[in-house]
Parts: sequence; C-alpha cells; structure tokens
Amino acid sequence: MSDDMSVVRHTVAPVEITTVAQWAETLAVFDLETTGIDVVTSRIVSANVSLLDGRGDVVRRSDWLADPGVPIPEQATAVHGITTERARAEGRPAPLVVAEIVAALRSYFDAGIPVVVYNAPYDLSLLFHEAERHRVAPLVNPFPVIDPLVIDKAVDRYRKGKRTLVAAAFHYGVELTDAHDAGADAIAAGRVAQAIARTHSRALDVDAIELHRLQESWCEDQAVSFQDYMRRNRDATFVASTGWPVR
Repeated sequence: MSDDMSVVRHTVAPVEITTVAQWAETLAVFDLETTGIDVVTSRIVSANVSLLDGRGDVVRRSDWLADPGVPIPEQATAVHGITTERARAEGRPAPLVVAEIVAALRSYFDAGIPVVVYNAPYDLSLLFHEAERHRVAPLVNPFPVIDPLVIDKAVDRYRKGKRTLVAAAFHYGVELTDAHDAGADAIAAGRVAQAIARTHSRALDVDAIELHRLQESWCEDQAVSFQDYMRRNRDATFVASTGWPVR
C-alpha cells in the first residue's frame, strides 16, 4: 500500500518483444492492501497472487478479501477503497485468507517460479507477522523474489522523480488503471519487472537465483546511501531499515 493516490492511464501500443532474461518468462506476482503501514501491527484487507507468462498475460489469478478482525482506518480506506463494513460483510475470516495466501506463494516458490513483489519487505514482512498472528506456518526465507523497486534503483540509479509503482509503471510504459487494487498492482508490478528486464537486458541477464542475491546486496547499499543522506540533511541519528526481502 502506498500513499501515492494518483492513477495512471498510460496505454502503449502492443509490440512484439521477446523477453531477454529467462527469469522474466514466467512470473508469479503478489500484492496486499492493508489496514496501515506498520508491518507488525497492520492486517491484510485484500490480496492477489497471479501468474504471468512472458508477454505479461495473466494465466492464473487468485484474489482475496478478508475480514481483518479490526476496524479499517479511514486513511487506509481512502487509499484502497475498502471499508470496515464491506470487509465484515463480504470478507472471509482472516486466518483462512492468510493460510491460502501463504499456500499459494509457497507453491510457486517450491516450483522455482520467481515471485514479483514491489517493495517486497513491506508485503512479505506483513504477511509473515499475519501468519504468526493466526498460527499459520509462515514463509521462511522466500526465494527467489523479484522486487522491481530495488532493481530499478540499481539499474537506473540517478533517474529523478518518485519510485512508486505508479511512477515506475508510467516510466516503463505499463498500464495501471486501478492503482491500489491488489490485483491491478500485483499484475502491473510483474509487467514492470518484465519491462525493466527488456530495457536493462545486459545488466539483468542472470538467472533468478543470482538476481535474488544481487537484490540483497543492492538493497543493503541503497539503505546505507539513504541513511547517509538523511544523516547529512535531516537527522544525524537516523537509522535506515535493512533486510530484504523480509524484515
């Protein structure tokens, strides 16, 4: 979930392009909409896990709406549009939803299929805490994960502007017409990952295992750089969050 409320309507004419990186030929994708931004205390409201082919077409899709068991703050509803009343009336019990999401992701990881998660430490950490809260065996060391946010910062480090999913989708020519819907965001993130793979084919011509390892290193470097910036310009005691893809 992001605080960027804008919606992109950016249609690109279809072109025949073969994805260069093998890891981008088949991708699972995952996104959550939640009650807040704190990964320890926030609850899942909606979720999507889908499977994309090399063209970015959806070949399998699963969506969930949960009753989180707590009121959904107005600020969260303003982002994803789901009210407490709707979640209670239409949502399924949180323990069942969490168990099904974990099972769906585990099946892809076990099959060696990379899972795309934009800003992975948010969604995967929150899912981990939700699993523990509802006594569901959590995902431990999910692997391989593809995080377009980390990759984009690494391969196009000096590009100015925001790095939200909305901004990345616009930059890479990916259509995102319903931002902050879990399904729309998950699928767009997968297509952004594929677009990055095409645009930066030389830098990313590695397998999914190596790319996962590279992202661990890139994320650490990015955290150090952000911490240095914050300490120089805003707060001399600032400590950046570290750890990827789960914190």
